[in-house]
Amino acid sequence: MKLAYRLLIAFILLVAALSAYSYGSASGMFAFVVLGVVFEAAFWFRLFPKKAKKSVP
Repeated sequence: MKLAYRLLIAFILLVAALSAYSYGSASGMFAFVVLGVVFEAAFWFRLFPKKAKKSVP
């Protein structure tokens, strides 16, 4: 079930980024382009999370 939530969140972030880019491009408002960058960054960081390093004894 955790995988389903991760995929759903990633999909929502991607749609939000694309929507913000579209609206920012159509209206000329730079704030929405920046918001799109934020959503896209969140998408990529959620897609590829940091892996915990294993400690070597």
